[in-house]
Amino acid sequence: MRSATRARTGRTPLGIPGQEALPAERMVFTEADLASRWRMSPKTLQRWRTEGRGPHYLKLGKRVTYTINAIEA
Repeated sequence: MRSATRARTGRTPLGIPGQEALPAERMVFTEADLASRWRMSPKTLQRWRTEGRGPHYLKLGKRVTYTINAIEA
């Protein structure tokens, strides 16, 4: 079943063509998850963080996570 957003625009709520919407319980992405979803290297996300670019992130110890709200913004 297609979401209403995708049916109207051909894009998902995250703006990624061809990707299905996330389940409601999946509200946080790891660095590897986001890099895979955006089809880029995790090193690109790491570089963006050092340059102050890209989506807002949370760092807990060594683990870097991105919230769904930060990704959508």
